[in-house]
Amino acid sequence: MKKAVLQLEPLTCPTCSKKIETAVSNLKGVQSVKVLFNSSKAKIEFDENELTTDKIKNTIIKLGYEVLTARES
Repeated sequence: MKKAVLQLEPLTCPTCSKKIETAVSNLKGVQSVKVLFNSSKAKIEFDENELTTDKIKNTIIKLGYEVLTARES
């Protein structure tokens, strides 16, 4: 399993974080996802054999949110 922390543009409401969580959790290979509204960070654990950080970023961008940075571990 791989972990990624994505710094998002400042989120304007808790509904934004829930929208991102739902979309990312529906991606094949995602083990867990938590979007923190106050810090505008997405913490994701996923199977690197099924998914890439770029695919996660693109999913968030398609929702209309900007991904400022991505860190993997």
